[in-house]
Amino acid sequence: MNYRHAFHAGNHADVLKHTVLLMLCEVLADKPAPLFALDTHAGRGIYRLDDAKAQRTGEATGGVGRVPDSDVPIPLRPYAAAVAACRAAHGPSAYPGSPWLLAHALRAQDRIACCELQHDEADALRANFAGDPRVAAHARDGYTAMHALLPPRIGTERFGRGLVLIDPPFESQMEEFDVAITALRDALQRFPQATYALWYPIKLRRTLHPVFRRLAALPAKSVLVAEVLVRPDDSPLRMNGSGLVLFNAPWKFDARLRTLLPALARVLGDEGRGTWRVDWLKAPE
Repeated sequence: MNYRHAFHAGNHADVLKHTVLLMLCEVLADKPAPLFALDTHAGRGIYRLDDAKAQRTGEATGGVGRVPDSDVPIPLRPYAAAVAACRAAHGPSAYPGSPWLLAHALRAQDRIACCELQHDEADALRANFAGDPRVAAHARDGYTAMHALLPPRIGTERFGRGLVLIDPPFESQMEEFDVAITALRDALQRFPQATYALWYPIKLRRTLHPVFRRLAALPAKSVLVAEVLVRPDDSPLRMNGSGLVLFNAPWKFDARLRTLLPALARVLGDEGRGTWRVDWLKAPE
């Protein structure tokens, strides 16, 4: 795998997945029982937007760079506050990856497992969270970890609730869905009470229709899609937007998304003309 998230940190896809991730953490942390979170493609956890990789692509300009410093739309304020907290701790160019956001949003009784296949990134991940006993960093494939770590047991402690973020690089394009769907089917059978979030890029959206039919057939109680397009999906050569498929989303989470996503589309869309979508592939009974 050659993918390096440092080139893409803070782009519009990150803003979508990270705002939704924080919202999921907020809802799930409302209940007192401990929560187990698994981040399958974690990266290093903290990035610098002034380093050579981020500067080479400039993608953060069209992502976190569009989130205003003042008068932040209300749905985006938890995200803006988290970015500000990361920068207060790690410097003004820092950007929080999903492991940092999970550690920031979750509680002392919760546990977080982060998987990263590239050894240098995994080493950086371990270093970044060495002082946090809640966070375990694993240098391993995230898909196989879904089988090995679910249902979660840490020592004698068992967790009845979970949040699994699956954020693959999609280097293999549409074939990535084959691997993700296989892992999800197994995980949903082994740990059906967890909430799962699968991120995916959007180039030509019509190519995703067969995938959505396969995702809807997985053994989840509900399957919800949330998407933001920053430009029309009329080119296969660039990422025009992205989405998350949420399996077993918390109760009434679609209503929360219908408040968040319009704000994201306005902020992230080219010339403010982004579009958004929230739709059930399988509605809860």
